Amino acid sequence: MNMKRKLAVVVGAGIAPMIALSLPASEASAHGYISTPPSRQAQCAAGTVSCGDIKYEPQSVEGPKGLTSCSGGNAKFSELDDDGKGWAVTPIPSKADFTWKLTARHATNTWQYFVGGQKVAEVNDGGAQPGETVTHQVDFGSLKGKQKVLAVWNIADTANAFYACIDVNIGG
Repeated sequence: MNMKRKLAVVVGAGIAPMIALSLPASEASAHGYISTPPSRQAQCAAGTVSCGDIKYEPQSVEGPKGLTSCSGGNAKFSELDDDGKGWAVTPIPSKADFTWKLTARHATNTWQYFVGGQKVAEVNDGGAQPGETVTHQVDFGSLKGKQKVLAVWNIADTANAFYACIDVNIGG
């Protein structure tokens, strides 16, 4: 190797780390939704219900923590907030398993489940990174009949959460 080429390799090797460190860091990906019982996103992805863009990205319903909407406050997915859209209702027992499908895993604070604005279950993961699927058993106590469950995945190191709504008939 000639001297100019050696010098170029040495200079390049020295500069590359500095360039890499100066580039903006990309935000960590974290995506997921309830697959079982089928959430509204899962129904859109399966074509059970006609939806907009959510059909192609059911895992992307992300918004600031603390919201109570199925769309996570994202206008692009507002169809998920339409209770009259004809969502399939899944019969479940009073203690039922809910399975999240995670397409990009991210450290987790809590998983929360709400019915009618009231929290019915919470699982604290303390910042742990979940697997590709996560299942929680939710005890609905004395709740019965047709209900909309709002499931929330609170990410540990961002201000965001992922949202999913599941239409169920408890004890039905």
